Order: sequence, then C-alpha cells, then structure tokens
Amino acid sequence: MDTVLKAQRDDEVFDVVDDRDAVIGQATRKEVHARRLWHRAVHALVVGPDGRVFLQKRSMLKDTSPGCWDSSCSGHVDSGESYETAVVRELAEEIGLTVIPEHGLRALFKVEARKETGWEFVWVYRLESEGPFTLHPAEVADGAWFTVDEIARGIAERPDEFTRAFKFIWKGRAGLVSR
Repeated sequence: MDTVLKAQRDDEVFDVVDDRDAVIGQATRKEVHARRLWHRAVHALVVGPDGRVFLQKRSMLKDTSPGCWDSSCSGHVDSGESYETAVVRELAEEIGLTVIPEHGLRALFKVEARKETGWEFVWVYRLESEGPFTLHPAEVADGAWFTVDEIARGIAERPDEFTRAFKFIWKGRAGLVSR
C-alpha cells in the first residue's frame, strides 16, 4: 500500500463505543483495529430499477479484504459523525454518487458489533440509483451489477471472493434489498 495513503488512514479518528453503541472515547483507526475496539461503520446497497445490486470490488490497496466483492460502498463513521452523514460521505467518496438523504436513501437495519463485522456496529442503507458511478481507484478496483440470485450463488460457490462483513450482512436479508 502507498505509505502516504496508509499513514493517512492510520491517523483517522473514530469514536469508540460500548455494547449499546454509546460513545465512550476516541482512538485512531490503527489503534481501534489493533485492539479490536467496538466502533461504527456503514454499508450502502445501491439497487437499480431492474432490482440488480451494484457491488464494488475492493482495491488491492485496502488493508482488509483487498480484491474482494463488497457492498456498493462501505466505510467507517468518523468521530462525531452520524451514521447517515457517513453513508452520504462514503457514497460520494467511493463511487461518486451525490445523495440527498431525503431522496430515497433508506436505513434498512442495524447489525451489532461482532467478529464478522470487524467489531463494528453497522447501519445498512438502501438507495435506488442507476449511477453513473465514478469509482475512487484507491478504494474500489471495479464494480458490477448482480441479481440477488447471482450474489447468493457467488457467496455459496466462491465465499473467499466476498468480504466477511458483506457475507454476514447479506445472509438472510436479501429480501430487504430487493424491495
């Protein structure tokens, strides 16, 4: 990974939270991950008018799950930031979508912090859009549209090609996405 990019990422500050997702302090990204502290993240699933879901293939520069398929966008919630603000920021940063929350961005469900999410409380959002997308090369290597069945089949047949968090989020919840 580019050393400047890695240093910038390691210096990011996140809120550390307790088992009820209440803020109890702050720490750098590097410390949060090294100590497996509970923190916050967002995932967004962009659904096209035909019901297909846009997934991103993570950049090989990513420190976790490089080259794996993931939600349309995902990212940490910065210190002092709300989940909704974070998802809007991440959609713009990773795939170039400018989103006004009142225009179709919908919170689907929250996942409690656990090993599968990297000790993150995660709010998952749904957004209907056709793009166009502008993929940030340091974040996203590629992107593609998949049907719900193609995603389920891909996870079943090639689980190592998908991030652990995405597999956990997707499991049993695909019906929420397609609505």
